[in-house]
Amino acid sequence: MSKEKQILQFLQQGYSQRRIADTLSVSRNTVAKVAKAAMEHPVSTDILDSIDEPELHQKLFPEEALVPVLVTPDFDYIHKELLKSGVTLKLLWEEYVDTCRSSGKPPYMYSQYCKLYQDYVDKNKLTMHIRHKPGEKLMVDWDGTTLPLYDKLTGKSCKVYLFVATLPFSMYCFAKACLTMKEEDWINAHISMYEYFGGATRLLIPDNLKVGILSNKKYEDPVANRAYQELADHYQTALLPARVLAPRDKAAVEGTVGNLTSHIIAKLRNRQFFDINELNAAICKELDKFNRNSFQKKDGSRHSVFMEEELPFMQPLPKYPYEFAQWKTATVQMNYHIAIDQQNYSTPYEYVKKKVDIRYTRSIIEIFYKGTRICSHKRLYGRRGQYSTVIDHMPANHQLYSEWDSARFLKWALGIGEATKQVVQRMFESYRVEEQAYKGCLSLLKLADKYTPERLEDACQAALTRIPNPRYKNIRLILEAGQDKKSLEASKASAKVTSSDKYAIVRGAAYYGGGNHEE
Repeated sequence: MSKEKQILQFLQQGYSQRRIADTLSVSRNTVAKVAKAAMEHPVSTDILDSIDEPELHQKLFPEEALVPVLVTPDFDYIHKELLKSGVTLKLLWEEYVDTCRSSGKPPYMYSQYCKLYQDYVDKNKLTMHIRHKPGEKLMVDWDGTTLPLYDKLTGKSCKVYLFVATLPFSMYCFAKACLTMKEEDWINAHISMYEYFGGATRLLIPDNLKVGILSNKKYEDPVANRAYQELADHYQTALLPARVLAPRDKAAVEGTVGNLTSHIIAKLRNRQFFDINELNAAICKELDKFNRNSFQKKDGSRHSVFMEEELPFMQPLPKYPYEFAQWKTATVQMNYHIAIDQQNYSTPYEYVKKKVDIRYTRSIIEIFYKGTRICSHKRLYGRRGQYSTVIDHMPANHQLYSEWDSARFLKWALGIGEATKQVVQRMFESYRVEEQAYKGCLSLLKLADKYTPERLEDACQAALTRIPNPRYKNIRLILEAGQDKKSLEASKASAKVTSSDKYAIVRGAAYYGGGNHEE
């Protein structure tokens, strides 16, 4: 209620403006405004006691009566008209302005008109009618109804899930059956969706599924799954998940889920499918029929509106489709390699013992350190324990023998001797992977520099007589103990005895009855 009369009464009694403001709990500006108006348009004490508040306000501020009152829009009419096809708030505002001008009354401007309508919707808890722009939004979700997929041998069925996507402007739809609702199927369904539409939208609106959105709190930015965010970046679209427990944010796809349940799932209910590709072919056939069905209340179909009015406004697809990628954190091993699915990939040796992020797809392995990609490899398949090693990733002393192979080691060993070659050959045969023997072979052959090739050959020969598969350590111990020299001296002594006395074990004739034999 206005306190202008009380303010004037206190002013006539000689109260200060500050005291009046404190007493009546009003601002000092309000008191000053009334005091100024009373000076410009004086009101006597006799009149002040008998006049009511509205009349007093008119006497104090007569200029306000000259300001025209803006016409309040008919919000019930606006809300009903927006249900009609092609009717927008802009169109209804233009009609409202024409009506006001014809009656000589001032209208609200467009921004205030929209604000008043929004307040009306919020106050009455109504649904705001939104006019979508072509190529702006794409809404995705899972259909709650599943389809059966049968096993040819057992005849048992398992559930498959229907991924659904809708463009809200044209209501053009896409659907695909997936074996699971896991991340890989979710991403691959999006890839197929973009190929089907032939373009991307500015916004992608999913539900708050953990395979896509990790967190979507009310006053914080949503946090997307890493692979899902990569997919959005690849197709240059922004993720705008629906609010939690707010299905109206993706009303188009919610409605499509119900329609496709009737037009696809219900129609295929009496058919048995044994292959997911066969099922998706049948879904695609029914989906095409659904998209080409004519609208009931307007001309055209989903397909015709999409092709003529929406597709030209969609963003072109990238040159290559997105490839599903997984992420893993690993520590670089001492041999400057990391392992993915029991296959080994090299990193620059400077990152040994560092934690790195690994992004891997079906075709490529990418290794990142603190957000920077440090290397990549073509993904290995087949026999376990394979190595993909880049020479530049190795330390200088390892690069010394990185370009060697078994043939080169065997040729080097043969230059020392046949026994050395046999030892090297057996070392290669004892390992599953050829590269595993390189270090031992190099260390063995380097013993020739320390002990001479002749001694190495003798040591290898001695080792072969005692050990089935000698190693570098066995040869080194023989050389350190000098056992190669003892073996050589023993063999020479044996050869000397054999050559000097051919019949050393035969007694002479005298022993058997010669002239000197004792009787």
